[in-house]
Amino acid sequence: MSVARQVVVEADGGSRGNPGPAGYGAVVIDPATGEPLAEAAEYIGVATNNVAEYRGLIAGLTAAKALFPDAGDALRVHVRMDSKLVVEQMSGRWKIKHPDMKPLAARAAAILPPSSVTYEWIPRAQNKHADRLANEAMDAGRDGRQWEASASTAALDAPSARTPSATLPPVQGPPGDQAAGAARARAALAAARGAAAPEGLFPMPGAAETPEAGVAAEVPEAGVAAEAPEAGGEPTDAHPAPQRTAGTPQTGWGSAPDLGAPATLVLLRHGETALTPEKRFSGSGGTDPELSAVGRGQAERAAEHFAALGTVQEIVSSPLRRCRETAAAVAARLGLDVRIDEGLRETDFGAWEGLTFGEVRERYGDDLTAWLASPDTAPTGGGESFAEVAERVAAARDRLVARYAGRTVLLVTHVTPIKTFVRLALGAPPEALFRMELSAASVSTVAYYGDGNASVRLLNDTSHLR
Repeated sequence: MSVARQVVVEADGGSRGNPGPAGYGAVVIDPATGEPLAEAAEYIGVATNNVAEYRGLIAGLTAAKALFPDAGDALRVHVRMDSKLVVEQMSGRWKIKHPDMKPLAARAAAILPPSSVTYEWIPRAQNKHADRLANEAMDAGRDGRQWEASASTAALDAPSARTPSATLPPVQGPPGDQAAGAARARAALAAARGAAAPEGLFPMPGAAETPEAGVAAEVPEAGVAAEAPEAGGEPTDAHPAPQRTAGTPQTGWGSAPDLGAPATLVLLRHGETALTPEKRFSGSGGTDPELSAVGRGQAERAAEHFAALGTVQEIVSSPLRRCRETAAAVAARLGLDVRIDEGLRETDFGAWEGLTFGEVRERYGDDLTAWLASPDTAPTGGGESFAEVAERVAAARDRLVARYAGRTVLLVTHVTPIKTFVRLALGAPPEALFRMELSAASVSTVAYYGDGNASVRLLNDTSHLR
């Protein structure tokens, strides 16, 4: 019987223009030592980010197989990527719909037996080696040449000593999902102790044990905010940390090795339009209404609120008019520019656009019943299902969290995207979308940490409108 061989593959791809000049990078790593065993990178011409990411995955899996050609089914590969799209699709949790992705995914899946490969999403900051390789490949293409391994300096951007993956078991789930975040926190704390994470890792209040160096004492369960601070602040400890003296290990939340300054997404629903008080379906497939007089007043009060707080550092908006107008009012007060992200647009409600719930029930009763029963069902006439919206919003979340790590960003968006941000952060089922109230111009907040964990800090706050 063959001895099992285990390697880690980190892969990435990028496009300067999306589509634009594109390249990929991949590195095969020894999980026992953290040392790179093989590198691959290539400039692939004009392509999208997603195509480049898939090409990076293919290159990494191919390189891993080439290192151990005789291992056969005994080869085990753990893939780590900061592309949630690739990780979720290759893990079988998301459908592959785009015609450019299907053959690439099939090609990647055919390199090794499916049972030999596992996938894990990691923050961009933990994928520096592959990211640097991809950028080197794109730089080479810009200069009219191909990437050469002998000239690469990508390893200089890699962590000087990766934690052996044997002590960090693979965790499934996208960033911001509570189960994945909690498991990561346990694994990281266990690594600091030099042992696997046992059940009951976190001591009960009053326990007599003295924490070991580097281990947080009285750390709340990952995913549960203890005395959550205002948006943009740092989390407080569940219990006061003892006074430190020189050489005393730090205790409390701040010592957990996988937690850093979060990306804080402040979620502002747009102000009212003429359709809002009548509770009519108003998505991205309708008339794209402007703010009403009431909505403009709400936007101004929101602007005053954020100006007084002084915490917002960036503003990103849905492309729809009602959000752009709301974002513009805040941006004018804060002196900031507004970026547009297509992933933040509202659901396309198809033939239901402009109708009330009662009117939809009367005209499309069976379709409405099916829609309420399943997140995979789209509205009448070719709208978006909630599952499709969740995929789009999660991809936008990943982009924003990677781009704005450690910063506070105001996202001006709609009911469904905001509820989806919150639902994913809580690890709640799709039906949770129907159990949240979101008023016009309300504020909700979710903070995302580098370990993939999320903390919901605020939901449907309208105090600034009173």
